[in-house]
Amino acid sequence: MVSIILTYRNRDLNIVKNCLESFAIQNNKIFDVVLVDYGSVSKYYNDLIQLLENYSFVTLIHCKTELQLWCKSRAINIALKTIETSYCFVGDIDMLYHPEFINVLEEEVNKTKTTYFQVGFLSETESKKEKEFKDYNVAFKSSKDATGMTLYNTNLLKSINGYDEFYNGWGSEDTDVHMRLQNAGHQVNFYAKQLLMLHQWHPKNYRSKNDVTPFHSTLEQVNTAYLDLVPITKKIKANTANNWGIYNQENYSKLEIVDTNYNLTNKIGELAAFINGVLLIKKDHVITLLITEHKEYKSAKQKTKALLGKKTLVFESMQSINDSLLEAIIRNLRNQAYQYQFNRNTNSITLTIKL
Repeated sequence: MVSIILTYRNRDLNIVKNCLESFAIQNNKIFDVVLVDYGSVSKYYNDLIQLLENYSFVTLIHCKTELQLWCKSRAINIALKTIETSYCFVGDIDMLYHPEFINVLEEEVNKTKTTYFQVGFLSETESKKEKEFKDYNVAFKSSKDATGMTLYNTNLLKSINGYDEFYNGWGSEDTDVHMRLQNAGHQVNFYAKQLLMLHQWHPKNYRSKNDVTPFHSTLEQVNTAYLDLVPITKKIKANTANNWGIYNQENYSKLEIVDTNYNLTNKIGELAAFINGVLLIKKDHVITLLITEHKEYKSAKQKTKALLGKKTLVFESMQSINDSLLEAIIRNLRNQAYQYQFNRNTNSITLTIKL
């Protein structure tokens, strides 16, 4: 038996319905689906709950991480920790799966071989049509460089500590797993004998100025550079400095009772001191941190001093402050319950975290 792992956050419910319908009509019914809702806002989550009433083969895990960075790796690992079947497939919620897909997975299972699958991409127009799988017109197909959609031996994936939870935002986590398996001497094969999944077109989500959810300006570049180190270091196990697949629902309810409030400005040095003197030291505390622009930041007084060659205060941009704080959370505090907002209209950052 194979377990299917799917991850979700604020996705069009029609896309989710299409995906789950393709599982509902599988010729082989011996499988289950673990769907991790990693931080959807209440509207999407409530609609998802209602939708899932129609699909008894789906187990839902809900994580209250809506004010955290998207971390597909952690969402996958949370599901992985619950799986007891010998094999698992990590897929995407925006796919349509061939009616013979589960049968093919059963044929491909292997203790030491990992298999990932070719994907066909549908156009916007084609995605809106209701057809049998075989009748869709495919715009283009993925190459072997696209490393998602993977069938694993469950114990083998667990033995390398699952997906690397350093990867936040989008990109690189799938390739990372494949590389680490290869570093451990295991075979990773690309399946393109027949097309077994189709990607439904959907618009990309673009951030607006009013979006206060966490966003790191160069996280994709950081992820790429981190991935480049995997073959060089011959890395096999991920998450060696942090527990993996951890989610404690109870800790999120504790964020409502704050022990200590802290206020910082963007004067250089303040954040670094706070990270090392509070964030990485305090234990069993709920704290709130508010960071605002210093009253002298960009002031006429400071500009005049600079023109006269006099000593001036040194500041960091709020974007730089934001990126540094998020990096500290990713490195050292990613398993903690936290809520994070960066309001670009008021140029203020708020963090509430249970240490």
